[in-house]
Amino acid sequence: MDVVVVESPAKAKTINKYLGPGYTVVASYGHIRDLPPKDGSVDPESGFAMQWEIDPNGEKHIRAIADALRKADRLILATDPDREGEAISWHVQDELARRNVLKDKPIQRVVFNEITKRAILEAMANPRDIDQELVRAYLARRALDYLVGFTLSPVLWRKLPGSRSAGRVQSVALRLICEREKEVEDFRSEEYWSIDGAFLTPAGAPFSARLTRFDGQKLDKMSVSGEAMAKAMELALRRAKFSVGTVERKTAKRHPYAPFTTSTLQQEAARKLHFPAKKTMDVAQRLYEGIDLGGETVGLITYMRTDGVQMAAEAVASAREVIARDFGQAYLPGAPRVYKTKAKNAQEAHEAIRPTDLTRTPASVEHLLSRDQARLYELVWKRTIASQMESAVLDQVAVDVDAPEAKATLRATGSIVAFDGFLKVYREDADDSETLNKTDDGDRRLPPMREGDVLALKEITPEQHFTQPPPRYSEASLVKKMEELGIGRPSTYASIISVLQDRDYVRLDARRFIPEDRGRVVTAFLENYFSRYVQYTFTADLEQQLDEISDGKLAWQRVLTEFWKDFTGAVDATKELRVSQVLDQLDADLGPHFFPEKADGADPRACPQCGTGRLGLRLGKHGAFIGCSGYPECRYTRPLSLNGNGNGEAEAPVIEGPRVLGPDPESGQTVSVRKGPYGAYVQLGEGQAAEAAKGGKKKAKAKVEKPKRVSLPRGLEPSDVTLAQALALLALPRDLGADPENGEMVQAGLGRFGPYVKRGSIYKSLAATDDVLEIALPRACELLAQSPAAKNPPKELGPHPADGQPVSLRQGRFGPYVQHKTLRATLPKADREAGDLSLARAVEILAAKAAKDGTAAPAKKPAKAEKKPAAKKPAAKKKPAAKKKPAAKTKKKETAAP
Repeated sequence: MDVVVVESPAKAKTINKYLGPGYTVVASYGHIRDLPPKDGSVDPESGFAMQWEIDPNGEKHIRAIADALRKADRLILATDPDREGEAISWHVQDELARRNVLKDKPIQRVVFNEITKRAILEAMANPRDIDQELVRAYLARRALDYLVGFTLSPVLWRKLPGSRSAGRVQSVALRLICEREKEVEDFRSEEYWSIDGAFLTPAGAPFSARLTRFDGQKLDKMSVSGEAMAKAMELALRRAKFSVGTVERKTAKRHPYAPFTTSTLQQEAARKLHFPAKKTMDVAQRLYEGIDLGGETVGLITYMRTDGVQMAAEAVASAREVIARDFGQAYLPGAPRVYKTKAKNAQEAHEAIRPTDLTRTPASVEHLLSRDQARLYELVWKRTIASQMESAVLDQVAVDVDAPEAKATLRATGSIVAFDGFLKVYREDADDSETLNKTDDGDRRLPPMREGDVLALKEITPEQHFTQPPPRYSEASLVKKMEELGIGRPSTYASIISVLQDRDYVRLDARRFIPEDRGRVVTAFLENYFSRYVQYTFTADLEQQLDEISDGKLAWQRVLTEFWKDFTGAVDATKELRVSQVLDQLDADLGPHFFPEKADGADPRACPQCGTGRLGLRLGKHGAFIGCSGYPECRYTRPLSLNGNGNGEAEAPVIEGPRVLGPDPESGQTVSVRKGPYGAYVQLGEGQAAEAAKGGKKKAKAKVEKPKRVSLPRGLEPSDVTLAQALALLALPRDLGADPENGEMVQAGLGRFGPYVKRGSIYKSLAATDDVLEIALPRACELLAQSPAAKNPPKELGPHPADGQPVSLRQGRFGPYVQHKTLRATLPKADREAGDLSLARAVEILAAKAAKDGTAAPAKKPAKAEKKPAAKKPAAKKKPAAKKKPAAKTKKKETAAP
């Protein structure tokens, strides 16, 4: 028997079916060990020796592997086909050797790009050894990240209390976002005008053209800078006569895009499906590991962490067969298309991401997938098929309209798709950072015209425009930029973005990244004192060196030695820095951001409380804040909360106190947005104190009636909430209508775990793309149908003999269980196998659970006994009072800085 080690239990289950009884497939559940999060785990003085640690889960998994291996003849390491997968295999082998489990048993490494029977069996027939060069590249990267984090974070703690390092690569990505935000803030909008003419051809066909030359001068976008100039041009054109000057016709081809790589998949999923990078990778992982297709688990796509754009010959042949069969020979090129990667520092050149079987169309598997899985699979399938289709053909026409009297020329352009080619299947969505301020004529057709045709003028229309600031990064454009610069690797982009959000360095607003002030402070510190290590070229060059290690061209310890020497020098240079020096530098750098110029010319740094102090950046034990120079006489402070809007004005601060939205039309109570310890929420009213005097009590206690509160759903910013939205949230849960199948009412609401839909006792959380205020009945029914409770509804067993409350049998994540009110008890194995469960047995199981938990089992209330007067006890002798011990000293609690 052979033991095969893979990462996940889902892969283990699928591969075990393919290999048969001669193999035992076990999962490592990812990395079994890692560097412990403490100083000294990497020792630069000892050749960068690393101390590895196994957590309790890792220990459980490595024991399972060791136990299986003791009865086996051979160990086969079948983790993912990339650098991280190679490292997992190396860790497993190294740890088993350390435990003396391997002995003389042969060890083989196999890799496969897809989880299909053919690919698995082929990989098993072609084993190799562990690639030590890939392992060394992993060790170098892991050591670098550790050393930067554990060396830089203490510096930040000392110089910027409350801050910590975002990470080696994350800090560079954060700098990208902060620099773009500064461009937005520094942007000053400029006015410009365009002048369009509406004409009729001799046959009476209408078309429009834009002014490109006037008075013999060529006009660019900003040439017409004001209304007076535009009106003068309009007047001159109204007096002119127009005719067709030149007519240019040409045919252009648009070629299909290459199949998906990790980064292009993340970009397109963000644009088309609005998936965050992490969600894209999670859904792709599930499609790769395998889906149950009617009794057989099959991997639907190839490995999703890749820089490669090439496809296997059999996949190309399959794509061409599908194209010829479903679209016709006109859509099939004469020869297969071959793609080469353009990514900087491309490495680990596996196949592109593609379906494992292109004859398996999205429609044929849609009913077996979740909504997100079906949408992502369709995206991959269409992109793959389109990559092997014929080019699209466009007929483009450009017509110059001449006005000799004004020495003017207007140009009309049109483009029509003569042959759609690959566009029949797939169109790539360009990010709006690429299309902003550009004119897209689309499929615009111009009427037939010949040179010299006299044209009739219908209208001249001058239009005012203003330049727009550069767009903030979306997930798609950030991933694209990082790939262009060679920062990180496509397989790490999702984790880079997650770290920046988890540490509150950036936030997503309308699917755009905005840096938080703590992120800007950290970035400013690094740019001033560790500028080399947040430079794009330095980070890209370091990635290149890591790639050369994996190619065997560089020694990993040599790369680390050179890096560590310079890095420790930079750290030592900050030791003599005083916090006041750091503050002065950051205050100078970030002043324009925190104190933008005011429209009335007043000093933006003037203290609003004392009028004489100057506002500036201050540091407390828990981070930075804005404070007055007149402290301690003036104690004015405010959080780092103001963001420039690009027009020299400040936006509203982050909500700390209530923001009143208006009155509730029904009750007249005030509706407000507030911020609490668990996030932002809307509130109705202020709460009222009511007298609770009952039964003639002399002293009545004031009872506070809590106002109604509802948390804001994810994605809705406190500063953006309107009165209508707040009222809609306060009205939740809302009825969506009766379920067409059973007539039960379906509701949408907000709970502890976010927005949900509900039918009876069945709940289902909303997807990230669903809005609790807008979701309709059909979509709610679709989600509820996916709920495990809908597939296995609760079975009522009967009333509990103690209190008459129902006892039910239910299905959960970990198997069947019985429930009575809030008490739940998992069914023992014997009862699961027995089949039907009786009410009496369910009550026994619940009683056992209550006894185990130390909770009282329900019991019938005993009849009230007749109250007897208590016997008078003899008075006890009064003991002398014990000497009171002095109270123990308590540690003074530190309070947060304002």
